[in-house]
Amino acid sequence: MVAVAASSGHQPRLFQYRKSLILGGILLAWLVLWVVLRNVGTLSLGAADLTPLHRWINSVNDAVGASRNSNPVFLYFFNEIRLVIDEFVTFIQALIAQPSFGRPVPVIGWLGVVAIAGFVSLAVAGWRIALLAVAGFVFLGLQGLWQESMDTLSLTLAAVAISLLIGIPLGIWAGLSDRAHRVLTPVLDFMQTMPTFVYLAPLTLFFLIGPASATIATLIYAAPPAIRITAHAIRSVPRNTVEASESLGATRKQTLVKVLLPSARKTIVLGVNQTIMAALSMVTIAALIDAPGLGKTVVKALQTLDVGTAFNAGLAIVVLAIVLDRVTTAATERRKLPRWALFGGAGVTAVCVYLSYTYLWAAEFQTDVEIGSSINKGATAVTEWAQDSLPVLTGGFKDFVTFALINPLQALLAESPWFLVALVIVAVSFMIGGVRPAIISAVCVALLIATGLWQDSMITLASTLVATIMVMLLGIVVGVWMGRSRRADRFIRPVLDAAQVMPAFVYLVPFLALFSASRFTAIIAAVVFAAPVAIKIIADGIRAVSPATVEASTALGSSSWQTIVKVQLPMARGALTLAANQGLIYVLSMVVVGGLVGAGALGYDVVAGFSQGQLYGKGLAAGLAIVVLGVMLDRLTQAAAKRWTN
Repeated sequence: MVAVAASSGHQPRLFQYRKSLILGGILLAWLVLWVVLRNVGTLSLGAADLTPLHRWINSVNDAVGASRNSNPVFLYFFNEIRLVIDEFVTFIQALIAQPSFGRPVPVIGWLGVVAIAGFVSLAVAGWRIALLAVAGFVFLGLQGLWQESMDTLSLTLAAVAISLLIGIPLGIWAGLSDRAHRVLTPVLDFMQTMPTFVYLAPLTLFFLIGPASATIATLIYAAPPAIRITAHAIRSVPRNTVEASESLGATRKQTLVKVLLPSARKTIVLGVNQTIMAALSMVTIAALIDAPGLGKTVVKALQTLDVGTAFNAGLAIVVLAIVLDRVTTAATERRKLPRWALFGGAGVTAVCVYLSYTYLWAAEFQTDVEIGSSINKGATAVTEWAQDSLPVLTGGFKDFVTFALINPLQALLAESPWFLVALVIVAVSFMIGGVRPAIISAVCVALLIATGLWQDSMITLASTLVATIMVMLLGIVVGVWMGRSRRADRFIRPVLDAAQVMPAFVYLVPFLALFSASRFTAIIAAVVFAAPVAIKIIADGIRAVSPATVEASTALGSSSWQTIVKVQLPMARGALTLAANQGLIYVLSMVVVGGLVGAGALGYDVVAGFSQGQLYGKGLAAGLAIVVLGVMLDRLTQAAAKRWTN
């Protein structure tokens, strides 16, 4: 009996050892063949070259443009949707952002908007958050970016309103129906796997560029959190509570309205928070398709390497994000204000709105009271100082990562024959996950080849893998520290939460100042963007390891290092693989953003497709390649996580 148990205990270890040997053999064979076949069959394509697929997409785009005002599908469907959404966005902009209705200023000026923001925050989140909201909105005006901020807020509010109008009913349906939940879950998984930029190109084909396309792209990106979290909230209500309601004779509608929704309120509000954050992030990115607001200012500044302007606009985005996040987060807690406070706040708000409608000083933020130029000059001065004083540190780090990690991996992937890389990817997928991941990888490889952007895809894959390795190293170091120390967790977690609020564009600005425009800048920005989620997952995984197991290891004389390496990390391997999965997805979502600061490859292809009409087809194909890479990496890491946790 003991012999059988010992034998069964050794079999998994022996199997893992053999698998490691096989994977090592595959890598060694790849290196040998790379030396022999280097730069053969790489399927390279010049920056201005197009494949038949790209030309066909261009012709489809031209045909769509020619028939936009004659084809019934466009006349009575796409054009109508664009018109309705455009009118909705324009109406909100007319209220708070743009001159309208024959007036030289919006209907509600800056004083009215600040008052409304303060009153809403007071009503749902308390007086401290109300003060934060008022201070934040005033700061937007002091930066000299009031109109740009209100344009961004207008698009965000429009997208969030439509997202919630669609998302909450779908989430309730998925929460009540197992069949709906099974149907919607893979769709939501796929939508949340896709990088943000991928939504933009197809939508411009049907809805043109402008606020309407930006709003549609934003609501598509922002709706999944509302649907998923609402469904989770409904399903998390205790079953005995629902049964008690039904036993008392409540109908299904009464149970939903009087039991399920009130019980799930806190979680649903969290879903609203996530929807708002996703919408704000996407609205700034949608500047690439001519969405007005702060994102357009950041894009123009990045394209001209104007760090001061980019920093000022990026800071405005961060301030707006923090205010919206804090208000909606605090709204999850029930607060009952005195009636006099509510009526008094409503009265003050009404007076401020009237003043902003009537008087120019209350409608238009005064340009003589402005600190944006000082912020701009300060950021520029710091950038020049860093570039003059820190080249040894920044250049040394940049060169080390470039020559030690980026260049070797990029050479291996991009300069190997396509059939060799394809064979290695499928073989590794089979060894890690089995037949199904191998089939998925084979299909994804075939699609990458079909896009005509194989070499660009391999360059992007190399950058993604390097960034993910750095994310995991940072995640393990900081995550283990947080998982083992409550004090460290209390100090670091709020910083990580704040970092996750910031849209992707914002991360490029400081690293553009430190490292100038290069693929390294894009990689480091992607690392910092993806690290918070990986760190928190690893920290939670380390903390979930049984304290009794850790104490037993310490009692046997293990040092802290031995306990971490031999007990906590092996037992938290599920969290590690999940962190790797999420790190990959977050890094990949920064690919196109990095294209604005010299990342090249697929990111550059997508950005060029927006700016140069003849490269539209290539840009759309690059977006498809990014999706394919995301699906392949996501399924592979999920398969690895499933196998290693069983």
